[in-house]
Amino acid sequence: MDYGSCRLCPRNCGTDRRRDRGVCGMTDQLLVSRAALHYWEEPCISGIRGSGTIFFAGCSLRCVFCQNRTISRETISDDQPDHWKISEERLVELFYRLAEQGANNINLVTADHFLPAVARAIERAKKQGFSLPFLLNTGGYLMVDTVRALEGLIDIYLPDFKYIRDEDAGRYSRAAGYPAAAKSAIAEMVRQQPVCRFETDDQKMPILKQGVVVRHLLLPGLLIQAKQIVSYLHKTYGEKIWISLLRQYTPEHAILSRDYPEIDRKVTGREYKSLVDYAAGIGVTQGFVQEEASADSCYIPGFDGTGLR
Repeated sequence: MDYGSCRLCPRNCGTDRRRDRGVCGMTDQLLVSRAALHYWEEPCISGIRGSGTIFFAGCSLRCVFCQNRTISRETISDDQPDHWKISEERLVELFYRLAEQGANNINLVTADHFLPAVARAIERAKKQGFSLPFLLNTGGYLMVDTVRALEGLIDIYLPDFKYIRDEDAGRYSRAAGYPAAAKSAIAEMVRQQPVCRFETDDQKMPILKQGVVVRHLLLPGLLIQAKQIVSYLHKTYGEKIWISLLRQYTPEHAILSRDYPEIDRKVTGREYKSLVDYAAGIGVTQGFVQEEASADSCYIPGFDGTGLR
């Protein structure tokens, strides 16, 4: 797992990222836009004290509806603030700073394309006795070998399972082949962490310490696909995983109304209720749901370098 002839994601761009930018838009320079407590993850992840989130810039996916597009795509340039450009040593320092603030875990958001450096930083922290769980918050578009290289380093996997149909993956994320890649990556995650283990915090809340939680963001008009994903996950993994059904889709980009009008609206209450009822009907008991208010841009954090100075 390295940056030379990069093969971290299924795009297999083969770029030597020590010299050039890969499809993800990044070189080997760690670029972070925010490192702060976040309170809007699943309850067993955020708890009362918050999840110690570190948001990395760049992304190997090209989701047309991305809520974090200001850091996943629009900030890809050489003139980012100096304090966004961090070393592996500085990343370890951020782990400790978030721990001192009371974080329940270290939440690595879209770190997929920086995993060689992130893995080394985690190894260094663990050797120093760092005890908080490390959580990989990922779009699910990873090579199995990349996930396998993380064994013993990642305590909690929080992957998306965005699509189960290639045509949707191609249209909305420019990632044909996503379904097969996500299935394989999630299978390896569950192999590494086959049991969800919780501990009760001082507020008597169950906090996840190890395991896999798979997210699916319901898109407008794609209810059938969402049910197929829930069915696949439940039949394949049963109670080994938790399933998080997201309602937070928030369309706010002019490109949607022009090129993707079919998803240029919020998910309706009827659509979301149908998905939740379906999951319950097939026997899913380990799951999370969201309220309608979650589909609001106020829950998108500011990617302004918070926590990096």
